[in-house]
Amino acid sequence: MTVTEGKKKYLEQLSDDRHVISALAIDQRGALKRMIGEHQDTEATDEQIVAFKEIISEELTPYASAILLDPEYGLPAAKKRAKSAGLLLAYEKTGYDATTPGRLPDILSIWSVKRLKEEEADACKFLLYYDVDEDPEVNNQKHAFIERIGSECTAEDLPFFLEIVTYDSKGLDGSSIEYAREKPHKVNEAIKEFSKDLYQIDVLKVEVPVNMNFVDGYNNGGEVAYSKEEASTYFKEQSDATNLPFIFLSAGVSATLFQETLKFAKESGSTFNGVLCGRATWAKSVEVFVKKGEEAARKWMQTEGKNNIEALNKVLSESAHPIKM
Repeated sequence: MTVTEGKKKYLEQLSDDRHVISALAIDQRGALKRMIGEHQDTEATDEQIVAFKEIISEELTPYASAILLDPEYGLPAAKKRAKSAGLLLAYEKTGYDATTPGRLPDILSIWSVKRLKEEEADACKFLLYYDVDEDPEVNNQKHAFIERIGSECTAEDLPFFLEIVTYDSKGLDGSSIEYAREKPHKVNEAIKEFSKDLYQIDVLKVEVPVNMNFVDGYNNGGEVAYSKEEASTYFKEQSDATNLPFIFLSAGVSATLFQETLKFAKESGSTFNGVLCGRATWAKSVEVFVKKGEEAARKWMQTEGKNNIEALNKVLSESAHPIKM
């Protein structure tokens, strides 16, 4: 699919000088509420969520190529980002309706791609829960849904970033070794599906194709689901499954493990184009924010948070491939 000149300009704004995406994700809503709530006796307030996102944006975007925020709580933070940082805005409702089978997608009801663009977004991001082995009728609904968003983004000449989070529709625990054995198939087949031109996607935001906690040598002496050679093959298969630019999400793992994972991807022949990294960068600051206040959180960002991003950027400079503009 040919990328328009308009979309190219937006992608350049979202990338660094090498055309690698080194973006910071803080579009969490429900998850962030829970993270804050774990460190206090009351539920997280809207004011806390807005303030935390503002601190992240103001302190960390000078070291990132872009930031991903949500229009529900993140617009004040968007205004505090560094001028050099691009802006992605999330279009999906947080979470999913657990009372309905299929983790069906839904958009924010008072937003459109046009409205995201009017808020100076450089891209629209949508998160889709997907199991290639699910009931075809469920997946057909999801395919049509993504086609609609792709058409909307094309009409606005705004890049479309699709985030794919896989799961097992039969109920396997996503952190289990049983699911780890299924994960390469589910991740790589999902990427094949959404690389089709009809979805009009510009960049895929994807999981790594294995659970690194079950890779021999990375498992801290625990159970093994894959040898290093097998894991390496899955990374290469993932890369070969798409002709679209693709970036990795951190999925809440530690900063150190995420960096090691990117090095492993490079060694395996993956041609990934960057990251959209959230909790691996800033998760440890939540407790500081709640228990010690905003100034302490800022100091954490200025030291440990900055160090996390700069270490990640170093790995990206050695491992990620530039997007072909």
